Amino acid sequence: MFYETGHRPAVLKHDPFKAIVSPRPIGWIGTKSKDGVLNLAPYSFFAAIADRPPLIMFSSSGRKDSQRNAEETGVFTTNLAGRALLNAMNLSSTAAPAEIDEFSLAGLTPVMGRLVEAPVVAEAYAALECRVVEVKPLKGLDGVESDNTMIIGQVAGVHIRDEGIRDGRLDMALVRPLGRLGYMDYCDAGDVFELFRPSWPLA
Repeated sequence: MFYETGHRPAVLKHDPFKAIVSPRPIGWIGTKSKDGVLNLAPYSFFAAIADRPPLIMFSSSGRKDSQRNAEETGVFTTNLAGRALLNAMNLSSTAAPAEIDEFSLAGLTPVMGRLVEAPVVAEAYAALECRVVEVKPLKGLDGVESDNTMIIGQVAGVHIRDEGIRDGRLDMALVRPLGRLGYMDYCDAGDVFELFRPSWPLA
């Protein structure tokens, strides 16, 4: 099967784009509004995009609370959503009004960042404190702006719970980070294996 975008065959009941680009890690974005209201929301348009300096991005479809708060305050956190926090993550995804604190709604403990004025999920195995580097409206080849805006942040601080560290590393088999597979499908990365890049020339 092949088709040009915008001409999906009838046999495909739903657009497979977000299923093909998967699994996508979930950026659980913590922010605080100018008025002091805490906000927490999961984003599957999320990625690490550089390591020198460490940069991450999340992309908001429409100017939601996370984007607005990050723009206005210049900071945000991203929290590692593991399998044990699945239900809380899902609760925080509801389209609640701006005055609602999703930490309270999801039964989570907010801890204010040490370097940035944005909340961290205390129950998460790890979290990153970030400062906004760029807010970039996205557009297509035709120059028409997308509904999405990309928020790029530089990591300023790292939180890791002690019980998540084994043999000097964050134990991803314990954390089982959640990923989005498209449609309403999710996965967790509990089946962990090591794979080393082969040396050149190949044997």
